[in-house]
Amino acid sequence: MKEVKTFQQMYRDGHVNRREFLAAMGALGLTATTAGGLLGSASALAASPNRGGSVVFASNLHGPDDTLDPLLGTSTIDYTRVNTGYNGLIQIWTDMSLHGELAEEWSVNSNATEYIFKIRKGVSFHSGGEVTASDVVWSMNRHIEDGSPSSIKSFFSFVEEWKAVDKYTVKLTLSSPDADMPYKLTQPQAKIVKKNTHNWWGAGTGPYVLDSFQAGVRSIHSRNNNYWRDTGQWLDNIEITAITDMNARLNALLSGSVDMITAISAKQIKKLESSGLNVLSVPAGVYGGICCLKNTAPGDNDDLVQGLRYIQDRERIVRKFLKGHGTLGNDHPINISYGADHCHELPQIPYDPEKAKWHLNKSGYTEAEIWVAPVTGAIEDVCLLMQANLKKIGFNLKLKKVPSDGYWGAVWMKEPLNVVSWNMRPTANAMMSIQFGPNGNWNDTFWNSDRMGELLKGSLAETDAAKRHEMHCEMQKLVSTESGIIIPYHTNILDANNPKVKGFSNVPLGQFGGNGWAEHIWKEA
Repeated sequence: MKEVKTFQQMYRDGHVNRREFLAAMGALGLTATTAGGLLGSASALAASPNRGGSVVFASNLHGPDDTLDPLLGTSTIDYTRVNTGYNGLIQIWTDMSLHGELAEEWSVNSNATEYIFKIRKGVSFHSGGEVTASDVVWSMNRHIEDGSPSSIKSFFSFVEEWKAVDKYTVKLTLSSPDADMPYKLTQPQAKIVKKNTHNWWGAGTGPYVLDSFQAGVRSIHSRNNNYWRDTGQWLDNIEITAITDMNARLNALLSGSVDMITAISAKQIKKLESSGLNVLSVPAGVYGGICCLKNTAPGDNDDLVQGLRYIQDRERIVRKFLKGHGTLGNDHPINISYGADHCHELPQIPYDPEKAKWHLNKSGYTEAEIWVAPVTGAIEDVCLLMQANLKKIGFNLKLKKVPSDGYWGAVWMKEPLNVVSWNMRPTANAMMSIQFGPNGNWNDTFWNSDRMGELLKGSLAETDAAKRHEMHCEMQKLVSTESGIIIPYHTNILDANNPKVKGFSNVPLGQFGGNGWAEHIWKEA
């Protein structure tokens, strides 16, 4: 029975405890004896966790703010830190299914304009005090207030009101249908914090408590012994840091000074595996790309952008630089990982030096400069290949190489041509709206389209699958032909870890289980 296997996996992953597993089996009509046997088989398939020990996690870079405030999160290290210390209303699991977290349950009306959330009772903040509806309302209103720096503000553009109905009930009212709202609430920026807080050290409810924090250096977290659910918290301590240089990050794992690293290069896989380390390769919508700012020369020149599109040797990039751990990009962010919303009918942009030359000649430019940092695996190699292929057709592309430290604050969305990396979002609409919507906080090419806004809004209310797909196809075509984004490839999520670290699984949304691994992992002695 499919349901039984699902619950066995949930038990092995730590998402349900023994009592919840047995209750679920009873609800499926199984006897206590049978349920006990299934529990035993599930346990046998899972190694026995150890209590104690610590792990060191090394991301590839710090975010530009590198604060403890979830609302400001921009990078993997930000997301990992907030998932360690905070909970949201809803969470997304390994199989991409939605489950209540601080929201014990939720409901929605027939046209997706009104949501009701029942808040879990008895959950305490690290600094003390119970989570209530007023904390939820305050947390969510931070995203929509005037001048909010929230990086996901555009997700809530249809919000009319967050309202505390009673101590444990919250009502969300929208001005326009949004069937994706539960998925948006799983984002790390949407964590619930203590009302009126000015002390981020104790503002969360998560599985680990913050012990120390040095911005741009590291944070150290210890087990929350008063955590509200039984999902493990096996470790004594977790250290979260960043090592920006890819080779230094690899060497740290090889030497044993760190236990888990993100964003490895496909070229490093053989060395890692030959050293007995685990390599995780998960197909995803993650991508590396080039931003041509449409509000600044030369990015505002359509022919220059088109020339750069046609000079991308996409098949070679996936074959040589990604070693097959990825897929061809088509200059929009929605690949096959997004399922039915991916427009498979859209023709693949070819490698065509003659067309590239024609557009570049028409642009009037004979040279340009692009800012390059190792923000994601293969992007530096991609730019070197682009430079070489452009040289063959008489165009001089200068690479201005800079370190990843400070890149997002100093270069991204500022320099006319720059490299970029993006993690996958839980839905295609969420991904497109945050980067290309009229109110997108991270509209990193400064391209705006009224039609794009209409399609984003309309697709959230569309219940006919064929019509929704058609709308997403139009959006993807608009982005790939009119915006300033160039996406030559989508890479698998590539991470590595010491095999002594157990208990996590990966999802397409981000490194190491969507960054939600802290609750479940343990380490062999």
